[in-house]
Amino acid sequence: MDIRQRIEDYLAGPEQLRQAIQGMTDAELDAAPIPGKWSTRQVVCHIADFEPVYADRMKWVLVEENPPLPGGDPDQFAEKLAYDQRDLEEELQLISAVRNHLGRILKTLEPAQFERTGIHTRDGELSLWTLLDRITGHIPHHIKLIQEKRDALAS
Repeated sequence: MDIRQRIEDYLAGPEQLRQAIQGMTDAELDAAPIPGKWSTRQVVCHIADFEPVYADRMKWVLVEENPPLPGGDPDQFAEKLAYDQRDLEEELQLISAVRNHLGRILKTLEPAQFERTGIHTRDGELSLWTLLDRITGHIPHHIKLIQEKRDALAS
């Protein structure tokens, strides 16, 4: 496990997301060209909602012994948190701010601290490394879905 590289990948995510949506119009951001899938705006809001969740989980793992880590249903977030009314630039700034904030903390840690764990309500025991790995892969996963939407809009 290359901790330093994983932290750098984590910190690179917001810019990758920004590049993935660059040049999209509001109509394109709000379009849902793939039936049953979220719009690009909804995807960005989803990412912005779960960045602080993961940051909190990681902080709890660092300061408590096997803390409980709450789960969250992304569809409930999307349904109840006004995704269609949210400002994309604010969402992108939040994602960057959370990652920069936590990245600074992560860079101070010793390798053994990444083995600390918490207990997720659905997934059971999760280490700090696993939490970092999951959230680092979250943006690239959604960038692929955004590209699918862009491709569908272009055809």
